[in-house]
Amino acid sequence: MEKLQTEAQFEELKQKGKHVFMFSADWCPDCRIIEPFLPELEEAYQDITFLYVDRDQFIDLCVNHDIFGIPSFLAFNQGEEVDRFVSKDRKTREEIESFLNKVREA
Repeated sequence: MEKLQTEAQFEELKQKGKHVFMFSADWCPDCRIIEPFLPELEEAYQDITFLYVDRDQFIDLCVNHDIFGIPSFLAFNQGEEVDRFVSKDRKTREEIESFLNKVREA
């Protein structure tokens, strides 16, 4: 999964195509739980571009988009937010796949 480099990159990418931004952090144990199957999801949902957003590096981006728990997912299609999966709770593969299915349909 490509890692977001700048806020400008975030603004540019969300305007074109279908993107899912995964907000995470190295120290987050719930984020480490989902890491092993993320490559499989990227493979299964090739019509969606995934980006890793380091919560600590982009705290202002998190605040501006009401991302207060991690891991969390924010989806855009052609500049419009189409869905979000944001909470402080641990996420299961099934929950993430359900979210991605909704994003795919958007």
